[in-house]
Amino acid sequence: MTNQMRQTPLTCSGHTRPVVFLDFSDITPFGYFLISACKDGKPMLRQGDTGDWIGTFEGHKGAVWGATLNKEATKAATGAADFSAKLWDALSGEELHSFTHKHIVKSVSFATDSTQLLTGSNEKLLRIFDLQNPTEDAKATFTGHTSNIKNALFTYFDKRIISASDDKTVRVWDVSSGEEIHKFEFPTAPNSIDISKDGTILVVSHGNFTSFWNAERFDKIKEFEVPTQINSTALHPDKKVFVSGGEDLRMYKFDYETGEELESFKGHFGPVHCVKFSPDGDLYASGSEDGTLRLWQTTVGKTYGLWKCVMPDETVPNSDSTPVKAET
Repeated sequence: MTNQMRQTPLTCSGHTRPVVFLDFSDITPFGYFLISACKDGKPMLRQGDTGDWIGTFEGHKGAVWGATLNKEATKAATGAADFSAKLWDALSGEELHSFTHKHIVKSVSFATDSTQLLTGSNEKLLRIFDLQNPTEDAKATFTGHTSNIKNALFTYFDKRIISASDDKTVRVWDVSSGEEIHKFEFPTAPNSIDISKDGTILVVSHGNFTSFWNAERFDKIKEFEVPTQINSTALHPDKKVFVSGGEDLRMYKFDYETGEELESFKGHFGPVHCVKFSPDGDLYASGSEDGTLRLWQTTVGKTYGLWKCVMPDETVPNSDSTPVKAET
């Protein structure tokens, strides 16, 4: 039944230029939340399960390339073309601090306990800032990439950093020593990296391929080819399916074990730049060149958030074609 039902994504408007990155918080007592980075310079916070707009972080003077929330959704961080990364109070929208860089900041990531902020920039550098002493210079700087850094994140209980760059590599760094401990090389620049919820699998999108790697031993687990250039891939929290979006405007869902294409939906009117699963895995979000975010159901037809499933045998004919539940 589910496979025959049509995917109806929720469209989140408000941005005026391409949406290039997004991130979810963990589940909090108030639900979970979604932040989006956009070239309009105005990152936005939304309720994660409905897409309802909560607020806009005002202060950047250029395109915002990276955005993230801490697990509790009390703090936000953004990186932008104005050569800064900013720390925000996600409850009030107040700017708490601006970290000056010497080039465009493409990536921001919180440590698990929210005491550190990792940035990656077109300086080809990774930096860690101590958020308990935000006015001080970076407490650590990592050098080695030979081109712009596209994305970076903490992993392995915040003891390691994984970074992706236009130099066609993904690198793993030891936080305590500052040393590079592994380098993955690809035929093309990686477009996105992500870590499975349990921290065991590294997901890399490059060209028409998505590859999955053991995040501790660094050996390749599997690799699948997709019908288009893939800009972003996310693995479901239970590791049974993964979703991808790219240049052909479609959202794809695949079986993780076999690589079989399970679903393919078109909803955006421009290339898909970023995809991410919600923390409960019931939906995934996508951001596009068309300036919108869309929320998609992992299981089509399930009652969740603003989606209400009405089964055919529960409806009666109605003149305006709107399903109406039959009286019993």
